[in-house]
Amino acid sequence: MKLIIQIPCFNEENTLPITLSNLPRSVKDIDIIETLVIDDGSSDRTVEVAHDFGVNHIVELGHHQGLASAFRVGLDESLRLGADIIVNTDGDNQYCGSDIESLIHPIIYNKVDLVVGSRDISNIPYFSWIKKKIQKIGSWFVRSIANSIIVDTTSGFRAYSRKAAMQTIVHSRFSYTLETVIQAGFSQLRVDTIPVRTNEKLRESRLASSSWTYLKKSIPTILRIYTMYNPLKVFFLLGLISLMIGFLLGIRYLYFFIIEMSNGHIQSLILASIMIIIGVQVIFIGLVSDLIAANRRLNEEVLYRIKKLELDKK
Repeated sequence: MKLIIQIPCFNEENTLPITLSNLPRSVKDIDIIETLVIDDGSSDRTVEVAHDFGVNHIVELGHHQGLASAFRVGLDESLRLGADIIVNTDGDNQYCGSDIESLIHPIIYNKVDLVVGSRDISNIPYFSWIKKKIQKIGSWFVRSIANSIIVDTTSGFRAYSRKAAMQTIVHSRFSYTLETVIQAGFSQLRVDTIPVRTNEKLRESRLASSSWTYLKKSIPTILRIYTMYNPLKVFFLLGLISLMIGFLLGIRYLYFFIIEMSNGHIQSLILASIMIIIGVQVIFIGLVSDLIAANRRLNEEVLYRIKKLELDKK
């Protein structure tokens, strides 16, 4: 069984040596362990450091494309290299490399397809109070909409089976963490979460300059991915809200017209008609979107089967 540990990197010259030094050299029931560094257009000596430390595989993206793109390229390259299990970790040594063995244990014994490491958010000293609250509330929200058990949905420390990696499709250019959790929930992959440790902070986050910036970029991603997988519920709710507003405005007009014998308030009647028409149209859009979503799920299944045929021949 072959394990590939992939590390997306952007200017990790100083932290990458520490990360690589802490990775396990052997794991029970794993025959081969290899490392893969995806250089996301670093302007420092990240690639040279990776070579110096004997990294097995290095992929250079050429220019900075973002964490999500580096993660996606890493999965594809790991599959091409014949990985049975893929572990993703950060180049800043945030996660304890020795936890990899417990992270992949459920996959080795074919119990699950995806395992996400759960940090003890409350006790991470370099996380501010507001960041801890945002992390917990955000994880609860993503868990709820994805019907998932993953406690720490923003954790980048995770392990994929070969099947799960083939089924993972990343659309976002910002971050893969939330999107892939939602996707796994709707793809009915077997998912598990285990507690993992974190190391001391070596540098500031490069994903977002602040918690509010991360939140501002994450919310559209969550809404877009959820709508992709469950459009009927989203559009039906929006349409229903529009219909309710229209009916309330209509009742208001009828009240003045019948009870108070007033010929005015024609604006309420016009606005009520508009809102009802919009509501009906939005619901129909939801029905069409649901058909498109069903077709997309079929396409994802076809893509998975094509990947399996192509990669398993190698």
